[in-house]
Amino acid sequence: MTNPTTPAGWYQDPTDGTHTRWWDGTQWTDHVQQPYTPASQATTLTAPAGTRPYTPWIWLMVFLPYLTLPLLFTFNIAGMYSGFDLNDPASANRAQVEMMTSPSYIALTLGGFVIYGLCVVFAFLDHKEIVKRGIPRPFHWAWTFLSSPAYVIGRSVIVRRRIGLGIAPMWVAIGMLVLSLIISFAWLAVTLSQIVQQISTQ
Repeated sequence: MTNPTTPAGWYQDPTDGTHTRWWDGTQWTDHVQQPYTPASQATTLTAPAGTRPYTPWIWLMVFLPYLTLPLLFTFNIAGMYSGFDLNDPASANRAQVEMMTSPSYIALTLGGFVIYGLCVVFAFLDHKEIVKRGIPRPFHWAWTFLSSPAYVIGRSVIVRRRIGLGIAPMWVAIGMLVLSLIISFAWLAVTLSQIVQQISTQ
């Protein structure tokens, strides 16, 4: 392989025409398959034996979306509804504006945008790395634009099919999602209780 722009993939071994050898995009590796089958006839999508399924990027994608979750508990709900009057619609608007301009809300919102962008970058880097390792036709990183868990789950399933390993990020991501929902519902229950208590004491 003399062209450095040739994409990573299985190609006929330049030292033995009966084998295929893995080209990682920059150089030939030690991974070989036998016998050589033209790309048009190849149907088996397997990675080289011993291919590592995990990267730092995939684990960052699993945990990063929940980094801002503790900010939920920094909202001063009772203070925001101080002076709330059920007979005055304007008081509800004031409480809403106060919440949306609070440091906690701003940090939660901006943090969500930053984390979303980082997850897209991490998905791209993860996809690039597993292609370099020899995993053929992995789950595309652009699914992260839909949601981070969508890429993590799809990527885990495809990698598992290719090498028999790599499903762990999917289960951890599902566990984190369930845990975050439990925490969010608990926060919502506490928040509503505080609001009702604050209004009832006016």
